[in-house]
Amino acid sequence: MIDIKVIREKPDLVKKAVVDKGMNVDIDRVLSVDARRRELETEFNELRHEQKQAGEKIAQAPKEQKAELSKATGQLKGRIKQIEEERARVDAELHELMLLVPQIPHPDAPIGPDESGNVEIRQVGKPRTKADFGFEFKDHVELGTRLKLFDMERGVKLAGSRNYVLAGYGSMLHEAVLRLAWDMMVERGWTPLTVPVLVSEELMIGTGFFPLHRDEVYLAERDEMCLVGTSEVPVTGLHGDEILELDELPKKYFARSTCFRREAGAAGKDTRGLYRIHYFDKLEEVVLCAADPEESAKHHAEILQNAEDLLQALELPYRVVEVCTGDMGQSKVRQYDVETWMPSREMYSETHSASRYHDFQARRLKLRYRDADGRVRVCHTLNSTVVASPRILIPLLETNQNEDGSVSIPAALRKYMHGVERIG
Repeated sequence: MIDIKVIREKPDLVKKAVVDKGMNVDIDRVLSVDARRRELETEFNELRHEQKQAGEKIAQAPKEQKAELSKATGQLKGRIKQIEEERARVDAELHELMLLVPQIPHPDAPIGPDESGNVEIRQVGKPRTKADFGFEFKDHVELGTRLKLFDMERGVKLAGSRNYVLAGYGSMLHEAVLRLAWDMMVERGWTPLTVPVLVSEELMIGTGFFPLHRDEVYLAERDEMCLVGTSEVPVTGLHGDEILELDELPKKYFARSTCFRREAGAAGKDTRGLYRIHYFDKLEEVVLCAADPEESAKHHAEILQNAEDLLQALELPYRVVEVCTGDMGQSKVRQYDVETWMPSREMYSETHSASRYHDFQARRLKLRYRDADGRVRVCHTLNSTVVASPRILIPLLETNQNEDGSVSIPAALRKYMHGVERIG
């Protein structure tokens, strides 16, 4: 949620953000409802003042005048009640409208309608095409099935489509990647958290996933709770409705969680293998910092570098793209995706996303701090994937396959694999 003052003072800029992000919200209606709310607030305060003065007059008036004065006071009371009722309706409408208003993207963010407008920033490492292997290439499903790393059929038996079971070295490799990422973040001084994955709907609203992305989330409706699609939700909300001190910032957290996604609207898309699935494990990094765009940009570069360093440790080719306005979503100021080369898909495919939000999430969550002058300010928030598995197993298995059908383990993972250097 952005500051209503920004909408009042820069309506054309907000309207441009609506267009650039492909949103559907009437900014003129927002302004109209806000103006009415302020009118009601002014009238309410004036009538309450008048009511207070009338009460004082009644107390001091002669007995014969009290009835007439009380009648006038009753009329004031009736109008105040009408205003309170209208104000409740107006406040509710304004709140619903404000939940739809997008964050204004950074002026340097590329403008585009969808992922076709994303801009490549750099490539790191040399991708291997199927022809580069010099032998019959196998995709991760073939490799995983032959090496008994995972069982797609029994995953479907247990929980339906887009589910799987990791087994043996497949499960070990999954844990190895996550433990490598965990140790890297601890060594860099970030604070690890273990957080709930079943959270309130209010927290989903606060982090910007509701109301627009409700269909993508698994709901425990009886309890009005939600399974998270990322630990970003509980970690970002950790200090919600708090006022931190400036010297406590920045807060630099990371958490591992199982993540759940309905993949609504993905019918028939990426149905083979481990790319688009209903549950996975992910390490997410989250930063809470002061409301300084330059500081936010510095942290954005840091969280992106953490993601890149993890891929470099895994020796996987990747590229970084800047995400355009139409693809970045409602809440973000700027976003970079990291796409890892997947030989079976013959393309770079998203494995990481690093985003900054400025005050969008923090304003909803009432996540604040006291600045050097003692003023209460709204924090900025950022987050990024450190690693998500088993999607990352796709390039790991395919890139490191050998002619005999075995898979070599990158050196960085071997200590987490009990010294195993090759699966075969």
